[in-house]
Amino acid sequence: MPIAKHLRFPDLVDAGIVANRVTLARMIKAGFPSGRLLGPNTRAWTETEIQAWLDARPVERAPEVAPREQRFAARKAKTGKDAAPKRKRRGH
Repeated sequence: MPIAKHLRFPDLVDAGIVANRVTLARMIKAGFPSGRLLGPNTRAWTETEIQAWLDARPVERAPEVAPREQRFAARKAKTGKDAAPKRKRRGH
């Protein structure tokens, strides 16, 4: 049986999976693999469990936002108003 490569916290940061330890703790509570304690202050994850977690993540495209002119043309057709909504001024 081959020995699995272990990833430590800096490896997860370099891979862009996590940015800091607080976020990692939150992610573990939310379902991220908890890894293994190799010592009193050393936690590591196998490459396979990290890859399995990444593969299970949903892949979704961001919704496309219509350009400003198209949004306002749609509003004009809907409401008959010509201009963009006026912004309220705060504190004046």
